Amino acid sequence: MAKQCAICGKGTVVGNIIIRRGLAKKKGGVGQKTTRTTPRKFIPNLQKIKIIVNGRAQRVYACTKCIKAGKP
Repeated sequence: MAKQCAICGKGTVVGNIIIRRGLAKKKGGVGQKTTRTTPRKFIPNLQKIKIIVNGRAQRVYACTKCIKAGKP
């Protein structure tokens, strides 16, 4: 079972953590410089819930947005 919402298909997205040094220009500095980027993952808030599919109860992962909206 993939870590993906069974209703809307929302899943893990990859991105970067950007580390910056220096004081911002509007605070009197010379500006911020990027010193390092490291990969990271943005993971949706998935919960295991029971839904009825074709008359049978089935356990699936659903994101909290879908649960709140009452989609399952």
